Amino acid sequence: MNITTFAKRLCLLVPLLLSPAAFAAEMMPSPPQLAAKAYVLMDASSGNVLVENNGDQRLPPASLTKLMTAYIATLEIRRGQIGENDPVTVSENAWRTGGSRMFIKVGSQVTVSDLLHGIIIQSGNDASVALSEHIAGSEDAFADLMNKTVTDLGMTNTHFMNPTGLPNPEHYSSAHDMAILARAIIHEDPAHYAIYSQKEFFWNGIKQPNRNLLLWRDKTVDGLKTGHTDEAGYCMVSSAVRDGQRLIAVVFGTNSEVARAAETQKLLTYGFRFFETQTFYQKGTELAQAPVWKGTTSQVKAGLAEDLTMTLPKGQLKKLAASMTMNPQLTAPIAKGDVIGKVEVKLDDKVVHSADLIALDAVEEGGIFRRMWDSIRLFFYGLFN
Repeated sequence: MNITTFAKRLCLLVPLLLSPAAFAAEMMPSPPQLAAKAYVLMDASSGNVLVENNGDQRLPPASLTKLMTAYIATLEIRRGQIGENDPVTVSENAWRTGGSRMFIKVGSQVTVSDLLHGIIIQSGNDASVALSEHIAGSEDAFADLMNKTVTDLGMTNTHFMNPTGLPNPEHYSSAHDMAILARAIIHEDPAHYAIYSQKEFFWNGIKQPNRNLLLWRDKTVDGLKTGHTDEAGYCMVSSAVRDGQRLIAVVFGTNSEVARAAETQKLLTYGFRFFETQTFYQKGTELAQAPVWKGTTSQVKAGLAEDLTMTLPKGQLKKLAASMTMNPQLTAPIAKGDVIGKVEVKLDDKVVHSADLIALDAVEEGGIFRRMWDSIRLFFYGLFN
């Protein structure tokens, strides 16, 4: 496919890169105003924030903290550092932890899998401490691991002091950061994500329900976690899928368990009603070939570094146009992943989004005769261009 043909096709296939905010006010009703301190609605595929209010404000996250505790635990399972059936001896420190509990007994052994269920479904502080000690040796060491993961995920307004969410002045997060964390949980480990949809968990003769009321009210909701302290108010991170589109809703600081479910439902309803998401190309897909000078081959395959997934208000696909340009006079050697061009998406001749095109394969430097011949060609090319 040549560059001109690709550009024409791209005009039809890439009309979603525009941020929804650029024309949402003209084409759709304003988002709902929630009775909450902060909230964010994010599309899970594209990562676009569709609605936000105080989304980056640092607030106490209460038991939403346990999303990070569970995320690290499943990450350690996938890395082979711990096993789901590994026995964990419950310390006195874990047993004495106050707040919501799984009711594990000091000195007993509980499997990693059961503790994970106790954290996610029952919001057990005791389970969170026990598993954190098993992974890192102590709560403090685990908090260090949590904060390293915060940095890895790009959560810029989060700092954790413990695995439970019990109040601490230096323990905070934001609605936007929690949406980022939820997105990582959803995409990286679908098998363990299924735990978040379970409505109850039975342990030690006690059956406790999941506190996410939307699991009972909305069959499209399949996660994630609630939280509550006097300082934080009632918080929730939820996710739902309708017609193949997944949204993540985060609310901080509502005034009751019922209110956090109702306010979250408003966000989800608005998002599914007025936005759509589509993936057009996956990263690594060949989109065009660009000429290369002085290489072992005369062309290099070009593609996108990230999936071409976009979210915008429904019905706006025809308003955008896109084009592609390659860097001039690409000369070998070219490494795989090198930026060799750019896609630009325009609305009324204004660039509203751009994405790098990368080399999908390496091109080694050609032999001496190839380099000499291309040098001569480049000389005359420069004279006439």
